[in-house]
Amino acid sequence: MAITADFHVHSSFSGDSSEPMENIIQAAIAKGLDHLCFTEHMDMDFPVSQNSPEGFFLVNTDSYLYDFAKYKEQYRDQIKLLYGIELGIQPHLKRELSLYARAYEFDFIIGSTHLVDRIDPYYPSFYEGRSEKEAYRAYFQTVLDNIRAFDNFDVCGHLDYVVRYGPNQDRNYSYAEYRDLFDEILKLLLKKEKGIELNTGSLLRGTKDVSPCTEVLKRYRELGGEIITVGSDAHRAGDVAACFDRAREILLECGFRYYCIFENRMPEYKKL
Repeated sequence: MAITADFHVHSSFSGDSSEPMENIIQAAIAKGLDHLCFTEHMDMDFPVSQNSPEGFFLVNTDSYLYDFAKYKEQYRDQIKLLYGIELGIQPHLKRELSLYARAYEFDFIIGSTHLVDRIDPYYPSFYEGRSEKEAYRAYFQTVLDNIRAFDNFDVCGHLDYVVRYGPNQDRNYSYAEYRDLFDEILKLLLKKEKGIELNTGSLLRGTKDVSPCTEVLKRYRELGGEIITVGSDAHRAGDVAACFDRAREILLECGFRYYCIFENRMPEYKKL
């Protein structure tokens, strides 16, 4: 059975995408998906720069909801559309993020770490003056701090996001090198009854493995983790459900028999 639900996609309602929402939907239908969850970016207090002007990662949630509701009805006989959001977690935003998450009837919330000390690891400047290992450890420590600070999300997004953009990406990277931090992160997520996602977007950016890497996924399962969604992190219609066959193989290899979809913030398990 194929994976037929993509639970991490972005349209032009996200600052870093120009793809119309309807194009994403039509691509998902063409690829045989039966569920599609939009997870537009909401990164409050994101540093202003030439590449990210003020408000760049602030979704217009009302406009997003208006178009989403329109297309949900229009395509209801072809695909189930779910209303999600990807929150950029920062501890000092705990109150603002909590109020926002409660203000809308989201089906699904991804909690992601996009900043470390006010710098996005997407930029080469994040790696200046420190080794790749030091940069990666700083990111994983920030993920842990963010999860400690904030609870109102369903799965933790792309746990090793930093690896996408590191100088050597995942050529010298392994779970074992950062075992102490990963185990703390995974155990805390389990304690808080939160899940993780398998994100295939890294494969499209040149890594050899999914995000988080297979070893981390396997460790999550060993610790008793069961809540896992699958997302392409698509920002273009052509990337919807990218590499999902490989994602299924990896999940089975790690001991999973089911993956999750969410509706009204409640998980439902689908057989792999």
